[in-house]
Amino acid sequence: MKSKMNQLFKDQKSVHVLYSYNEMENYIIQVLNFIQDGIAAGDYIILIENDRIYPIIHKELSTRLTKDQMEFIHFVNNFDFYCSSGSYHPPAIEEYFNKTVQPYVDNKISFRSWAHVEWATMEEPLHIIEDFERTVDEAVNLLSFPLICAYKGDRMPDYLKTILLETHPYVLKDDDIIISEQYLPSSLK
Repeated sequence: MKSKMNQLFKDQKSVHVLYSYNEMENYIIQVLNFIQDGIAAGDYIILIENDRIYPIIHKELSTRLTKDQMEFIHFVNNFDFYCSSGSYHPPAIEEYFNKTVQPYVDNKISFRSWAHVEWATMEEPLHIIEDFERTVDEAVNLLSFPLICAYKGDRMPDYLKTILLETHPYVLKDDDIIISEQYLPSSLK
């Protein structure tokens, strides 16, 4: 997984990946690998994660990374990120995201991002998640950075899975990155 993902990130910076997970243990391993590989490649990491899982990740990373390397990680609380306006509101999320990445873009600092996408109810964002993921896909291409969007698999109805496969050109599966055959670039939509 590591070498294939790193090679992909090196070959083309603009990589938008869907990661559907079920086991928390596997999820943590993937996040840790993503962060360590990113820092080894000289990238800063924007980690959009919840405040229950982040301490677990942080604790494990502090045993694997130096204090200086830990400085490369920028933690963003995913509840604040996705619900900064009080609910799941794509324009507010986009604004929050742009504000978060702008310093990296302005200073031409290489970064990658991991976003743990969560919400309280499955009903709320389904009708707007496609627009949001398309906007994110465009941002990845425009700003040229790798992004993994992690969703809890058993909380995704088939309708959402289809939307996510259509809006992510790559899928992380079983420690391998595959091309999503259902991906529809915004330009073709």
